[in-house]
Amino acid sequence: MEPPLRTAPGRFRTVNPARPKPMVAHAAVDETAIVSVSYAVAREGLPSPISFGRWVRAALAGARRRKPAELAIRIVGAREGRMLNRDYRGKDYATNVLSFPAELPRGVALPLLGDLVICAPVVAREARAQRKPLAQHYAHLTIHGVLHLLGLDHENAREASKMEALERRILAGFGITDPYADR
Repeated sequence: MEPPLRTAPGRFRTVNPARPKPMVAHAAVDETAIVSVSYAVAREGLPSPISFGRWVRAALAGARRRKPAELAIRIVGAREGRMLNRDYRGKDYATNVLSFPAELPRGVALPLLGDLVICAPVVAREARAQRKPLAQHYAHLTIHGVLHLLGLDHENAREASKMEALERRILAGFGITDPYADR
């Protein structure tokens, strides 16, 4: 058990090790991109902020984005993933990745792309079912989410074909095989 934390002179509170503490870590991707990663679940077995940064940088380069970029990634549990999917998409289940593009006021020029929310239990379940390494599935979903933040979509066959081809090319740079091959 972790030692108690001092909350005020002479007072302590005990940290519940079963309840993960939210943690924020910043990964400076390069001089043109910053990724802020927060974990609302235990970090054990999950990719590091550095890995997320590499995948984001590859997605930005693959999409030929040359402007500075800033985004946040939050790794969540099933309850938060379900709530966000229900509240923002009207679908009452946890999904693997949600993309929230930044909605800046007119005339405000900031490098904010938006936020990604990745649901750890869903990603783990999908990786097991697809018999792929967990890190490779996180790489795919991070790249997929960043492409959504950049405006790509898969609402129709033509858009899906373009987005999936770009995902395949970016993932190949990491030695990751085609995530759509088994469809």
